[in-house]
Amino acid sequence: MKLSLGPLQYFWPREQVLAFYREAVSWPLDILYLGETVCSKRRELRTRDWLALAEELAASGKQIVLSSLALIEAESELGAVQRQVDNGRFLLEANDLSAVQLCRERGLPFVAGPTLNIYNHRALQMLVEDGLQRWVPGVEQGRQLLEDIRAGMAAADTPMPELEMLAWGRLPLAYSARCFTARALDVPKDQCGFRCIEHPDGLPLATREGEPFMVINGIQIQGMETVDMAPERDELAACGVEILRLSPQHRGMAEVVSRFQQMLQAPQPVPRVGARNGYWEGAPGMDALSA
Repeated sequence: MKLSLGPLQYFWPREQVLAFYREAVSWPLDILYLGETVCSKRRELRTRDWLALAEELAASGKQIVLSSLALIEAESELGAVQRQVDNGRFLLEANDLSAVQLCRERGLPFVAGPTLNIYNHRALQMLVEDGLQRWVPGVEQGRQLLEDIRAGMAAADTPMPELEMLAWGRLPLAYSARCFTARALDVPKDQCGFRCIEHPDGLPLATREGEPFMVINGIQIQGMETVDMAPERDELAACGVEILRLSPQHRGMAEVVSRFQQMLQAPQPVPRVGARNGYWEGAPGMDALSA
């Protein structure tokens, strides 16, 4: 198995982002994903900055992949994706079908990101014909669905693409055209003041009873718990998963990567240090957290 560092979900200051990736390039990772996937208003780094950073980090020998927005709402945002597609060197993680179409028109291979709606082998087969090289299933897609899709692809005599699964991080649960952070802070979306930069791991949301519930991250809602799928290593491998994705967090990321690298070399599954992923097992999420 390989390890990848998924795209940064949160909004951090420019210098912090650059310092993070310049440190990350020394970690035992195989793949680095770069780019803004959540909100186009987050412009501490613009498209040209991400491309320059990609060029810099590529010297390490790691695979660099550019990640597109998950929700494209304006012509300017589509133009940014087009610049990513036309970079001439790096693979694109397409998180919206418009990015898939741009790659298809140019005959370019791409990674199918977790926000593409792929729920059966026919959809996957169609995207493979369009150039899909690697698939990152959505966080709600569990073991049984993967097994069903693999069986369908085999019956259709179509090879499975490379499979990558989120193995560490909070689960992105929903995206909206509205900004949850702006709403929570009672400011208009167009006058948000980039307030999410004040919450480097998202804004925690509690129930009326004061119980931790979810995390608000701009237009994205995440689960509260950090999911750890290291103990499912052998199950993931049996389902054809070849890459484990680790989602960046504000602190302790080097230790997370080191633990997963050691886990891959361990003869037996390691103890869980985060939450169980209920989706993987087809179980209710809150029940799985207490298991």
